[in-house]
Amino acid sequence: MWKPNQPNSSPQPPSPEPPRPAAPHTPSFEPAARTPTTAAQPASSDQATIGKSLVVKGEVTGSESLYIDGKVEGAINLPGNRVTVGRNGQVAANITAREIVVLGKVRGNVTASDRVDIRSEGSLTGDVTAQRISIEDGAFFKGGIDIRKPGSNDGKGANSVAAAESTKPSAVTAQA
Repeated sequence: MWKPNQPNSSPQPPSPEPPRPAAPHTPSFEPAARTPTTAAQPASSDQATIGKSLVVKGEVTGSESLYIDGKVEGAINLPGNRVTVGRNGQVAANITAREIVVLGKVRGNVTASDRVDIRSEGSLTGDVTAQRISIEDGAFFKGGIDIRKPGSNDGKGANSVAAAESTKPSAVTAQA
């Protein structure tokens, strides 16, 4: 009989293999136990990517997050998701999303229902409308900022246009 405490049990690889078929049965049970984790993972894995060599001209809409490492010209409208402009990304478009992260270059107005992050290597030329904004040292920003409170999304019409117009003459430039 085989016993796990015997010294010559380690050179016998066939003995550990029978638990391997049992192991797939255990992971099939674990995902059911991990439903909160797997529910959180698709939000991060459901992300489309526009690669370095791609050029998109026109309107981009959808219901998943977007990572841009190529060029986009036109409009980007992903209201419930995140738009990330990668280091190689060059965007000449108005962006509407829940969260916008700028690592590359963006020319256009950005509207985020949550926040806008301009990272140290990022560049944004245009007006920002968001609840929160973060501009790291070394980032470039030129434009106006309109901070919205969480409940004020209903009054986006003429008030935000008037606020954007009032901030244009006194454009803010942050460069380190």
